[in-house]
Amino acid sequence: MDLPEKFSYKIVSRMGDLMDDGFYVPGAADGMATFAGPAGETIVIRNHEVNPDADPGMGPFGADNMRLSRIDSDLLYDAGTEGSPALGGTTTFVYDTATQQLVSQYLSLAGTLRNCAGGPTPWNTWITCEEITTIEEDGFAKDHGYVFQVPASVTPQIARPTPIRAMGRFMHEAVAVDPATNIIYQTEDMHDSLIYRFIPQDPANLEAGGPLQALQITGRSSLDTRNWEAQTVTVGSQMEVSWIDLDDIEAPLDDLRLRGFDQGAARFARGEGMWYGNNAVYFACTNGGSAKCGQIWRLVPSENRLELFIEPNDPGLIENADNLTVTPWGDLIVCEDGSNEQFLVGVTPGGEMYKFARNAVSDSELAGATFSPDGTTLFVNIQWDGLTLAITGPWT
Repeated sequence: MDLPEKFSYKIVSRMGDLMDDGFYVPGAADGMATFAGPAGETIVIRNHEVNPDADPGMGPFGADNMRLSRIDSDLLYDAGTEGSPALGGTTTFVYDTATQQLVSQYLSLAGTLRNCAGGPTPWNTWITCEEITTIEEDGFAKDHGYVFQVPASVTPQIARPTPIRAMGRFMHEAVAVDPATNIIYQTEDMHDSLIYRFIPQDPANLEAGGPLQALQITGRSSLDTRNWEAQTVTVGSQMEVSWIDLDDIEAPLDDLRLRGFDQGAARFARGEGMWYGNNAVYFACTNGGSAKCGQIWRLVPSENRLELFIEPNDPGLIENADNLTVTPWGDLIVCEDGSNEQFLVGVTPGGEMYKFARNAVSDSELAGATFSPDGTTLFVNIQWDGLTLAITGPWT
């Protein structure tokens, strides 16, 4: 990783490393979040975007799933057929930022598919999202396209794999929780996606349900915000939003976004990363804009106000924004998932962009950028290469 002067990185873990619980670090590391642990340690929960057709070596059980017998089958969401389980899920690692040393790592969710992004909650869990809508007839034992909750813990444990069905079944990407209301906002990785919000009846028990709604631009029903054929939204424009109740949210036909648009919800260009910070929800639409290089939006929940924050239309500035996070000082750090060179790009609150880091090992996308609770360390994944890095330096 090429970094500015006085910054440095170390490799925290690699795909295939043997973890403390006897399983292997899976491949395709994606979204992450950090949580404060005991004695100043940092807990990091990491997604693994493993596809249905992946080689077993990409999963936590090793070649030919040789360590599958080590897991209680009740802790696999989808054990699959003929002994081939779904290989996605999450791992958790504990890191000491004072010494910059890995303390431990373990499997924390198993049997899901394409765990892409997600988001942390104020109640100390990670919500992990399946970016796939396969059904049982597609070769696995259960339908997919759900979100799951993983507790942050230093004690090795595999979360009970309970899908939160009330949050909908679609191509989930990321979530962000407004700590003032506990409302959970969601992105969808489709070229004609919606922005959703889930209002939990009980944040301590998301399975208890609550309404799922889609974002609508007030006075502009079914607005296409992608700016592909014509510019319908300008950078900096402030738009009032309202919310449409959705039904049949498990969408067996994978048509929730289409029905929502017909009801008047706004259409977005592949919603990807999402993060709460600066009293706002920021989210990336990875191929929005006339050049399809991406957009970043800012939603202020307390004011029901949406703004197109940036739309560079220049791959030299940002190319296909994906995961993003809000830094301790208020900038964004955005992971690119474009072509050729891949960067971590900073964006100031005023919308100015700067290159912070460059993937110097491959053309792989960067993913999962997230800061430790003490603000000293930025964790990030180089997905294809199976690497998780910890970056330190003079952030101030």
